[in-house]
Amino acid sequence: MTDLPPVSIALTTLHIPHRVFQHTGPVNSLEEAAHERGQQPEQIVRSILFRLGADQYAMVLMAGPAQVSWKLLRQHFGQSRLTMASQDEVLAVTGYAIGAVAPFGLPKPIPVLIDESILAQAEVSIGSGVRGTAVILHTKDLVRALPDGKIGQFSGA
Repeated sequence: MTDLPPVSIALTTLHIPHRVFQHTGPVNSLEEAAHERGQQPEQIVRSILFRLGADQYAMVLMAGPAQVSWKLLRQHFGQSRLTMASQDEVLAVTGYAIGAVAPFGLPKPIPVLIDESILAQAEVSIGSGVRGTAVILHTKDLVRALPDGKIGQFSGA
């Protein structure tokens, strides 16, 4: 691949080892993406953007099928109300389309929360900034690349 996706460029700049994975066709589910990458669904990190208020956003990194606990997220931010960002907001804030979002190469920094469920995996894959392409890296390198990321429990019922 001659043209590296934006997340790969950002990770290379940070000296974070990783590899780029190109899917051969459209991916229709988490399970399908994991299978093609030779991973389990729990190894795919979903980068979910939340709107905390006017022009205030945060990203939560969640392992595969795990679900965000709205209660824990509201408690973490000390807010009674927050919402998932809309498709247009995701593109405007991250520069990436839904399905390609990652916490790297963003136009401006935003807070990143890392759900502890991710730490159970030795290797994970994240969005690359380009649909149909992923970046695979060791979990310890993902955490190292996000020194301001807050690790905690943000998943649950």
